[in-house]
Amino acid sequence: MELPIPLRQGVERLLEKVPLPTLKQAAKTLSDRYRAELRDGRLHMAEEMAVKAYLATRLPATYAAVRTSLDAVSEARPDYAPKTLLDVGAGPGTVLWAALDLWPDLEQAVLIEASAAVRRVGEALATEAMTARIAWLAGDVTIDPADLKPAELVTCAYVLDEIGPASLPKLIDRLWHLSDDTLLVVEPGTPAGWQRILAVRRQLIEAGAHVLAPCPHEAPCPLVPPDWCHFSQRVARSRLHRLAKDADVPWEDEKFIYVAASRQAVAPPQARVIALPKSGSGKVLLKLCEKDGSADEKLFTKRDGDVFKAARRLGWGDALPE
Repeated sequence: MELPIPLRQGVERLLEKVPLPTLKQAAKTLSDRYRAELRDGRLHMAEEMAVKAYLATRLPATYAAVRTSLDAVSEARPDYAPKTLLDVGAGPGTVLWAALDLWPDLEQAVLIEASAAVRRVGEALATEAMTARIAWLAGDVTIDPADLKPAELVTCAYVLDEIGPASLPKLIDRLWHLSDDTLLVVEPGTPAGWQRILAVRRQLIEAGAHVLAPCPHEAPCPLVPPDWCHFSQRVARSRLHRLAKDADVPWEDEKFIYVAASRQAVAPPQARVIALPKSGSGKVLLKLCEKDGSADEKLFTKRDGDVFKAARRLGWGDALPE
């Protein structure tokens, strides 16, 4: 998956005069903070150079994870086309770009971001490419947002790992109340990220929400540590991306986990693929989370006919239709 062309061109313009050694050091510092999930009172992207490091090395991956998660929402509800978006912890507008790529008729977006440096970059990237009405607001997501209007789509992507666990239930409650229709929360695909998503999922179900994706059921998650649920999206690396990371491979795999919940109930899929399929001659082994609340591996062979043909086309994260 690649960034939309206008976004990629905007990023290239912002980074074209940045010295590579400076960018590489900023990228390493940013990566270390993310990996450690530091909560030291400082914003990960408080400084302009940290924002540029994010654009070079993290934006493509977070965009891919968000876009894939939104695709799952659209697949679950093909008639859903939100006109309004509220994105909390918006960064440089990653969710906005992904939402507009999928739903070009989006009319209005409110983006809340605490870092002034990130907001400046986000506004610069969006200036020439957006048709939606956009409002960028300074805000701390842990403080009750004042004067916010509900939106049809409310999102919170790669944010919860920066927030203390005690603050999460109140934040999720606010986000759900601000959602007129659908709430999407995306986190890194780590065991810790999965646990945060499980907590969000439980809270939303208790509040009366209907799970759209990825789960094909609303029973407790059947996976037991050290196993955990997550997905993967392959991301194309630009030349600058490779140089900033000292990477040789022209791609990387972004691991992520998400939950999408709606006020509208939908018919769940039969199952979802929750690991990389294992294919052989005339057979494919799929690890499935099923609508009865169970999870297991299932082998499909040529003897299964059309079911086998459908199974071998499925990828990690895909849903099995009824």
